[in-house]
Amino acid sequence: MWQLATPASAAASAGPPKPTVILVHGAFAESASWNAVVRYLRARDYPVIAAANPLRGLASDAAFVGALVSSVEGPVVLVGHSYGGSVISVAAHGQANVRALVFVAAFAPDTGESAVELSSRFPGSTLGQALAPPVVLPDGARDLYIAQDKFWSQFAADVPSDAGRLMAASQRPVTEGALAEGATQAAWKTIPSWFVYGDADKNIPPAALAFMAQRAKAVKTVVARGASHSVLVSRPHSVGRIIVEAASSKAGEP
Repeated sequence: MWQLATPASAAASAGPPKPTVILVHGAFAESASWNAVVRYLRARDYPVIAAANPLRGLASDAAFVGALVSSVEGPVVLVGHSYGGSVISVAAHGQANVRALVFVAAFAPDTGESAVELSSRFPGSTLGQALAPPVVLPDGARDLYIAQDKFWSQFAADVPSDAGRLMAASQRPVTEGALAEGATQAAWKTIPSWFVYGDADKNIPPAALAFMAQRAKAVKTVVARGASHSVLVSRPHSVGRIIVEAASSKAGEP
């Protein structure tokens, strides 16, 4: 008869279970972009889910992530990258088990604000110039991609070029409407938040990221010098450390 062995790390652990970390990717990325962060967290015995964000619309994407949060027993730390920050800001509302929010080069919109509006409020984004012609869908919606020959310099300039080319080919499109859709909730107003971003971000102006972190009264903000919008890929240990700090904090406990 087969018997599953109990991992030594699990046997040695004591105290309450660690919160589950749910990672939500943003536009032009996919769940595997979190791989190095997942390795970092799993090495520290955190349960992790890298969600497949649909990127179809803010309300529907948030409902998808919210359902995933509701399925988890015990506390959750929600982490969003880029547009994924908008998603977790809505999805965490009313979820009693969400203890902390972590925004990784991410939007943290107030009610009624959209990703497009927040990004254009501050100078510095070159995303519009890097987009490929939209793909018109059967229902009339428009899918947006970053042109593959511009992806590396626009999205991931501090990632090795061969990895950047793979990211360009595997990017997931976001609908134009999702980026323009206003948030219906702003969970960062009631749930403690942490922020990490790069000062060389070309998608979301660093000034916008600083503004959102200050407005949210972030417990901690880390600015990675020279890091691109893909700070989760290029600086996974920096991102992992702030997630662990958020997960270890008592700030969000009832």
